[in-house]
Amino acid sequence: MAKLNQSTAVAYSKIYSVGAARGDLTVTNDDVAGPINSSDEWITQRTGIITRKRASKDRSLMDMALEASNEAIKKAGIKPSEIEAVIFSTITHPYQTPSAAALLTELVGASPAPAFDISAACAGYCYGIAQADSLVRSGTAKYVLVVGGEKLTDFIDPTDRSISFLLGDGAGAAIVGPSDTPGISKSVWGSDGSKWEAVGMTGSLLDFRDGTGAWPTLVQEGQTVFRWAVWEMVKVAKQALEVAGVKAEDLNAIVMHQANERIIDEMAKQLALPEHVVVAKDIKTSGNTSAASIPLAMHALLEEGQIKSGDLALQIGFGAGLAFGAQVVVVP
Repeated sequence: MAKLNQSTAVAYSKIYSVGAARGDLTVTNDDVAGPINSSDEWITQRTGIITRKRASKDRSLMDMALEASNEAIKKAGIKPSEIEAVIFSTITHPYQTPSAAALLTELVGASPAPAFDISAACAGYCYGIAQADSLVRSGTAKYVLVVGGEKLTDFIDPTDRSISFLLGDGAGAAIVGPSDTPGISKSVWGSDGSKWEAVGMTGSLLDFRDGTGAWPTLVQEGQTVFRWAVWEMVKVAKQALEVAGVKAEDLNAIVMHQANERIIDEMAKQLALPEHVVVAKDIKTSGNTSAASIPLAMHALLEEGQIKSGDLALQIGFGAGLAFGAQVVVVP
């Protein structure tokens, strides 16, 4: 009986580079406070957001994804044609099909690489890194482009007090490839479908089509999400450190999903992080960008010089689904 050939596996993978693109509009708390009968002071105290970046009508999700991807490819020092898989995490691609990843693959010059989307909301980037790590180590792909991108403002009801004022737009991209030393730890990921309705939409596209519902917009059960994120995601973070074989004091940074500064602060407190560990707070000026928030926050820390190449960072995403994912990575 003939034997099948298999891909040649490699021992390790790493993130080579990170690229970023944000909305072109700076939106203040005063800009969003009126429709929800709130104030700059209330929003700042409740969320930590001072301004958020949103995309104008002429700046699409794909525009931002392409910009972030091109930066990541350039910084990685590879050719687009060397990319052997493209993974795009988003919940705001305006088409049910084809995938956003398929178009992005063509735009960056990586065709005919396989391409697919992930719908894991705020955990999507960590899901993408987990899959890219597996593809590289199995020998299925040498270089993988991972993108987390959202234009959340397409799905906002400005009068909604549960989530609308939190949200921003942007895209982050990373190149994952082979490494001689460990660069991405085993991922800890999962979901809790019992809280499926805690973050979601006001209705389905079928309701809108049939005229029984309005255009679906984003909503959340704030207290449910807060309690789940603070208590359950701390357990996930600790598990991610354990499987990576490191302790909190070994970290240089923690890059959580930029959901809300109160969640970030409480999780950091529960983890008892040493003072030297940088806690990313890109939410202050970018807002909550769902799948884009972790790569955008990582990019900001690098640009600001708060972390450097070779540092260790724990990244953890959590959100609608309720989905979660975490891994320790070597900073590109």
